[in-house]
Amino acid sequence: MLTVSGLTKRFGGFIALNKVSFEVIEGEILGLIGPNGSGKTTAFNCISGALATSEGSIRFQGEEIVGMTPDAICHRGLARTFQIPRPFRKLSILENVAVAAHFGATVRTSEAEARHRAVEVLGLVGLPADPEADPTLLGAGGLKKLELARALATRPKLLLADESLGGLDPTEMASAADMLRRVRGELGVTIVWVEHIMATLMRVVDRVVVLDHGEKIAEGPPAAIAEDPRVIEAYLGEKVVLA
Repeated sequence: MLTVSGLTKRFGGFIALNKVSFEVIEGEILGLIGPNGSGKTTAFNCISGALATSEGSIRFQGEEIVGMTPDAICHRGLARTFQIPRPFRKLSILENVAVAAHFGATVRTSEAEARHRAVEVLGLVGLPADPEADPTLLGAGGLKKLELARALATRPKLLLADESLGGLDPTEMASAADMLRRVRGELGVTIVWVEHIMATLMRVVDRVVVLDHGEKIAEGPPAAIAEDPRVIEAYLGEKVVLA
């Protein structure tokens, strides 16, 4: 579904990504991990069109998307969330998601259809669909759920989820991990998931790509990555016990 080849991003003399290559297979949940500053969010920004690439190719469903604007990429079915949610604070929770459904989908929908889609997605992520519910009253975990709902409202084929569990307590983490499985199972969305909560991520993903200092240092199934000496040294610190 997604093929990233030789992706390089420079900021002046600093190389944030250095010839990174990986593929995402339709229907899988791929974990993208690494220490802070390893290039994970920069990769998401390049793939989603928020940042121009310096070199390399990014093909989504066979089409080259390097150079496309974020809205054009979103309209092709590739959505992403952000680490720091920025909802429209003068709109209700329902309206925030309806705006995404109306403007972000491949085909522009009516206002009524957008609101219906918003209600469906809010139910999936566990947020109220009350037309008066105010996003300013949401805590960190609720804002993460709203960010995910806005992305899902665009009806993506591929979702780039950037730290969707931030701000959640352990019980909420388990629930959110189950929710990502439901997003794949019920909506048929392929997912690339950046997360620092390794014990949870490793139990959910099918494969893992590891970045360090802007380079890919490992790729494989969770069990192999959890025992990879280079990954342990660069990021994990110790083996992750998989239940």
